[in-house]
Amino acid sequence: MDHDPAPRGRRSLRLNGYDYGKAGAYFVTVVTRDRLCLFGDVSDGEVCLNEAGRLVRTVWESLPDRFAELALDTFVVMPNHIHGVIVIDRPVRAPLVGARPRPRNGGYSLSDVIGAYKSLTTSEYAQRVRVDGWPSFSGRLWQRNYYEHVIRRDEDMD
Repeated sequence: MDHDPAPRGRRSLRLNGYDYGKAGAYFVTVVTRDRLCLFGDVSDGEVCLNEAGRLVRTVWESLPDRFAELALDTFVVMPNHIHGVIVIDRPVRAPLVGARPRPRNGGYSLSDVIGAYKSLTTSEYAQRVRVDGWPSFSGRLWQRNYYEHVIRRDEDMD
């Protein structure tokens, strides 16, 4: 199972007992800290991405280069958050008889993917704050957690 206990006083958002490292599709939402609108704005009902919005989109699109057996589906950048569908498409590996279950089948989990995404975007964004004068952020670029939904039916994917 891939679930770390929630920090004291915080309720875990993860599906209890679910292995987030197994093959499956996941809808995720990641929000900027303090809901700062750093990635663009909305004009006439359309999202207009700025350079930072294009950066977070580019990093998202590069995730399959970093994680084997990862595919991306629908993705959208909003001024202060992103939504996307991640598909982990790895073969199911049978555990050894009597072996203690190992999370992630020796690979990575959804939280590893999101952690890498947040780290890569934060690092690149912070560099652009220093070099290009992008709007700064305080402490962290992203909120501590993220929302996910395990996609189990075609209706969920649609």
